[in-house]
Amino acid sequence: MDSPMKSTQNRPRTILSNDEVLTQIRGLLDSPEDDLHATLMKELLTGVLKFHDSHLDLLDLKIINRAIKELRHAFAVFNGYHDRRKVSIFGSARTPSDDPNYQLAHRFAEQVVKAGYMVITGGADGIMRASQEGAGRENSFGVNIMLPFEQGANATIANDPKLITFKYFFTRKLMFQKEANAIALFPGGFGTHDEGFEILTLAQTGKSDPQPIVCIQAPGCDYWDDWSAFIVKQLLKRRLINQEDLSLFKVVNSAEAAVEEISTFYRRYHSIRFVGRLMAMRLKSPISAEHLEQIQTRFSDLLSEGRFELRAALEEELDEPTIASLPRLVFPFNRRSAGRLRQLIDYVNSL
Repeated sequence: MDSPMKSTQNRPRTILSNDEVLTQIRGLLDSPEDDLHATLMKELLTGVLKFHDSHLDLLDLKIINRAIKELRHAFAVFNGYHDRRKVSIFGSARTPSDDPNYQLAHRFAEQVVKAGYMVITGGADGIMRASQEGAGRENSFGVNIMLPFEQGANATIANDPKLITFKYFFTRKLMFQKEANAIALFPGGFGTHDEGFEILTLAQTGKSDPQPIVCIQAPGCDYWDDWSAFIVKQLLKRRLINQEDLSLFKVVNSAEAAVEEISTFYRRYHSIRFVGRLMAMRLKSPISAEHLEQIQTRFSDLLSEGRFELRAALEEELDEPTIASLPRLVFPFNRRSAGRLRQLIDYVNSL
């Protein structure tokens, strides 16, 4: 039987005395003006004071207070693992252990950990339990949600410091997306579709960095095949999405193919960063001048102006010293087509 999750509702509230609050505020106000961290903290404090002046309803204040507490705790937990790549895994909590997709999730998690990743799941039963059994406790995060049913933490992640329990879906989904370097979707219900479509929406609109999104189904299962056919018939043919948006995800039928899709995405591509109007695409290895010209010809539609250039780290990127030595493909991205950007990344990885 699954162990019950620890509820943050039962934790005693830590409320500072007036003197302690004033001491911390004075320390913050005395921070140097060029301290960006302190500047942002001052903005947060100003925002809190404006909440007080706005005379919000008690329910509104409770939502704000709880959301801030959840995010603060979640950020603190993940901060200790910021140097580890992670895969967020979604799927049904109702999938039984004898289902081929359960066994596939177990195998995928086991293999993706061997490839150097940690896994993030909802921490409950079904696909989530299978994934954490495959990954092992030390390589697992549980991002749980407080529900009156289904969501007790599975035995692998129960009582682990990396199990985080949320009251709100929006804070929970933020952590799934923010901390992931790849997304794996297994068959699931409304919740899986909610999470999957939000992931795709963020990718399509450029609100998240490019990442592999893999829809995984067991051999003989047509779950994602039917879903993909719906996307083409009802969305693409009605011109509700663009052809290149289909490049944002891939349907596979094995753990090996899923891990290969993720590994290939990061074969040469490392990450991106926007610096003003420029996108700096960090690469693990350089590309030749000949390949640069091929990119210029094939992907000029991604440019708002100018050309693609091979450059060293931009001055604004030097605050990331661990990757400052990586070569860059720098260009003024038009920010209109995430699907075409994904195609560029695939092309760079193929060189």
